[in-house]
Amino acid sequence: MSTSAVEPGTRLAERFRLEDRVTESDGATLWKAIDEILARPVAVHTFAPEFPRVQEVVTAARAASRLTDPRLTQVFDAAQDDDYSYVVSEWVTGDTLADLLAAGPLDPERAAGLVAEAAEALAHAHESDLHHLCLRPAHLVWTTGNTVKVLGVAVDAALAGLTTDQPALDDAEGLGRLLYAGLTGHWPGDEEEHGLPAAPMNDGHFCTPRQVTAGVPSYLETVTVRACLPEARRGQSPLASPAEVAEALSGVARPMPIPSAYPSPPAVSSSSNSEGLDTERRPAPPPPRPAMPHHVPSHGGGVLNRVLMTVVVLLVIAAVGVGAWTIGRSLGSPSTPEAADSSTTPSATASSQPQTVKAQEASGFDPLGDREEKQELAHLTVDGKPGTFWKTDNYNSAELGNLKDGVGLLLDMGKPMQISDVVATLADAPGASVELKVGNKPELTSLKTVARAKDASGKVTLAPDQAATGQYVLIWFTRLPADAGKFHGTIYEVVVHSPGSA
Repeated sequence: MSTSAVEPGTRLAERFRLEDRVTESDGATLWKAIDEILARPVAVHTFAPEFPRVQEVVTAARAASRLTDPRLTQVFDAAQDDDYSYVVSEWVTGDTLADLLAAGPLDPERAAGLVAEAAEALAHAHESDLHHLCLRPAHLVWTTGNTVKVLGVAVDAALAGLTTDQPALDDAEGLGRLLYAGLTGHWPGDEEEHGLPAAPMNDGHFCTPRQVTAGVPSYLETVTVRACLPEARRGQSPLASPAEVAEALSGVARPMPIPSAYPSPPAVSSSSNSEGLDTERRPAPPPPRPAMPHHVPSHGGGVLNRVLMTVVVLLVIAAVGVGAWTIGRSLGSPSTPEAADSSTTPSATASSQPQTVKAQEASGFDPLGDREEKQELAHLTVDGKPGTFWKTDNYNSAELGNLKDGVGLLLDMGKPMQISDVVATLADAPGASVELKVGNKPELTSLKTVARAKDASGKVTLAPDQAATGQYVLIWFTRLPADAGKFHGTIYEVVVHSPGSA
């Protein structure tokens, strides 16, 4: 089969049916196709006979197919022969960074969280000697599954014929530009990029994010400057690799689902040269109809209706008689013990209901190590914002690298109190083992374990089997879940319930 004969309906490898031509440039055509075996959409690239870099693209695709980070789009198949050549990869549905910026700059923490995820993903690619080299807002996607995807690793550079002697530095600069765009809504380049205006300049140099947009935190300004604005560094060392960018952003909160839906953007055919991207969102389902009252048909049931009416009248008469007798009995015995008890029951019940108690202080607790664990993030677990979080350091194994028996988050309640339960929202990754410890001193030996949870994830309720009282509440990780090849514990939010002060 000649590549010049490739058209909608063509089947490649006896399973990939081409459906819609998405883009075509310089002899390379991107299609939306269907994997007929797995019944899922895929992106397929085909090449005209005159396309000069088929071998480089197929080689890059095969290398990229070995990457396992879920934040990198997956390559499923790549082939080259005299008749036809193609590359098959994941079809991604979501919003590109350019789409997200259509209404203006992002919240700084959200922009940083998106780029932090991309930096970690690219750091894993660099460990396999694979690079991107052409990062643009169209390559960073927030998917409809509420995850980050980086499109085009290795393959897009091969398609464009890009090479470099300093791939780590180039990708670090690309990540810095994405962060700049997220913080300002401008692209630090000489021209507009996917609808983003070029960044303003001052004395021939790009303005820093804080010069463009008010409210950018100083530490994010520093990361951006170190990554992509050499003229503004003023002696600061550059961030020279995706791993260094990831480390600089390791403390930011990771992106969470946005509560309110985005306005539906127009469908965009593709954003990466090598991988499909569907940005058309499904319309929201209509609201449920209000329940309609159920009517029993009356035709043909006259006798039955009269019988039912008679029964209802008799029941009402009986109910009225019983009620009158009860009221008369109560009026005749106003001081009976039963009446006194019933009058106190509501207040007693109300006072026994657990109340939410806000911790006065939260801290990362590492008594078996350097005493602190991500201290600067601990307050995010009690800020009432479900999208912010504290996490432990990264370890080489679920058992904390065999360096210590545990690490955790310590809450100071301000005074001793009885603890009914503690609700902790963990990461969705399974595998965590946590203990709830309570005591009156912020020392591991003074804190008593009162509840445990194994293979914990998501929202976990730790309730003591017996009454537990203390000023300090510790959520103690003894086993950590895996996340992209590393192991760390994460807590998004903690809520403490108490029946009252001790």
